[in-house]
Amino acid sequence: MITKTATIQDVARAAKVSASTVSRVLTNPSLVSEPTREVVHVAIRSTGYRVNQAARNLRTQRASAVLVLVPNLGKPFYSGILAGISEEFAGSGYAVLITDTESDPIQDSAFAGYFLDGRIDGAISLDGHLSSNALQECVDLGMSERIVFLCEWVEGQAFPVISSDNAQGARLAIRHLHELGHRKIAHITGPEGNVLTTARRKGMVSERSKLGLPARPEWIIRGDFSLESGHDAAAKILEMEDRPTAVFCSADMVAFGLISGLQAAGLRVPEDISVVGFDDIEMSEFYVPALTTIRQDRHKLGRKAAEVLLARLVPGADSPRIEDPLPVELVVRSSTAPPPT
Repeated sequence: MITKTATIQDVARAAKVSASTVSRVLTNPSLVSEPTREVVHVAIRSTGYRVNQAARNLRTQRASAVLVLVPNLGKPFYSGILAGISEEFAGSGYAVLITDTESDPIQDSAFAGYFLDGRIDGAISLDGHLSSNALQECVDLGMSERIVFLCEWVEGQAFPVISSDNAQGARLAIRHLHELGHRKIAHITGPEGNVLTTARRKGMVSERSKLGLPARPEWIIRGDFSLESGHDAAAKILEMEDRPTAVFCSADMVAFGLISGLQAAGLRVPEDISVVGFDDIEMSEFYVPALTTIRQDRHKLGRKAAEVLLARLVPGADSPRIEDPLPVELVVRSSTAPPPT
């Protein structure tokens, strides 16, 4: 249940004015003198009063808006997902608000504040690093049914998650390289502590063990889903005495950075070393060489998350069942070939 918050009457008492005067300050301030406006604003701050936009519409009692939290809007990975979300919400009566949590991180109380202020009815989070305190506050306020995680998630939390089968994608990548004849396969991970990093590395290790492939500690290289981390990994690979003949990258952007670094040093992809990415962003098909990668249906991911949230926003409706992770597929292009003889 939502705990009691300050009311407009509380503000009026603190400011020693009528409730109607407070209302005019909030809705039509030009009708109120500047000194009175200042007194009312001081009272609002002292009481912690929040303007409840939803309460202004007693007929619908809803904000008619949902919030999408994106950890970095500049990453091309999110374009297809956001298109799917927008398409599913089109015609639903809900506006889709998007915020970049990398440039403007969500503070502990701010997330719940979106709901308490009546600005949103629900949220989809692609950010798996929201603080546990922020999420627990939403749970305590009875908002857990209105939040859906997409692609990434926060371990230990019971919110619904829409995701791809990341472990299976990694297994497909390693199996493809093995079938081409590769036995020395390196892996560039995502950032430490990230749920996708864990899932993809787990799938890679599982398939490598199943196929009896050799494992060397230096063949596991820390990355962070960025071009720069792929380029840095190229330098590390070039320094290895026992160099891998293939690399499975945790993201397409990592693969692009890796290929750039390897080719700048004179190595050819795939003639000297094969490279596999993950995501199948639009650039993958047109990069040189065209990138072999694991395709996530990003548009479908976005639509599915929006569909689940929409169903949860219907008063009294049963929460929809969350299905298994969405399947992924291997897309073979020009960046992989048999190892050099």
